[in-house]
Amino acid sequence: MRVVVQRVIRASVEVDGLTVGEIGPGLLVFVGVGREDTPGGDGGAASGAAPDPAARAGALTGTARGGAPAGAARGAPVPGAAAIALADKVANLRIFPDLQGRANLSLLDTGGSALVISQFTLYADCRRGRRPSFSKAADPAPAEALVEEFRLALERLGVKTAAGRFGAHMTVSLVNDGPYTILLDSEVLSGPRSGRGAETAADGVAGPGSPATPQGD
Repeated sequence: MRVVVQRVIRASVEVDGLTVGEIGPGLLVFVGVGREDTPGGDGGAASGAAPDPAARAGALTGTARGGAPAGAARGAPVPGAAAIALADKVANLRIFPDLQGRANLSLLDTGGSALVISQFTLYADCRRGRRPSFSKAADPAPAEALVEEFRLALERLGVKTAAGRFGAHMTVSLVNDGPYTILLDSEVLSGPRSGRGAETAADGVAGPGSPATPQGD
């Protein structure tokens, strides 16, 4: 799965001229689902033996706070593990300013909301020709289920959410605060770290209003 996270002052989404979702300060989150994220390969299992979902969630988040299924048997596929872990990552990204103006607070700390919008074009392949290929994007039915699981996982963590309409032509309006935009990929986040330079945004990200060095957890 891939998500693009934007820190916003406000954001809204319309379908056929009607507003179907809007938030104030918080995060606008575009969510893309790949073929390997769907049953039979949740977040990369297609490349080998099915991973332990609980361990995968822990690798993504650093903790079990994302609500990955407890006690799952090793190797047993659990649909939505990557969606749950990514939701935890998004909810806990420390990209909001504290009283000193440093990006030390998360969406949970600030009580902000999340606007979740499906975005299959995050899996565009532009390596050949001039027309993007979307063959790596998941089929609509399983993709919709995982986008909804991601949103529900945010809700379970205590984040108030709004959403677009899956499969519809949407008009999205936002005021990006920073600007602050971050790309998260479950394939990358679940891999091993290779030192301080490989730390994820949740461990301290440099950006507008951020300190030059990570502040730790």
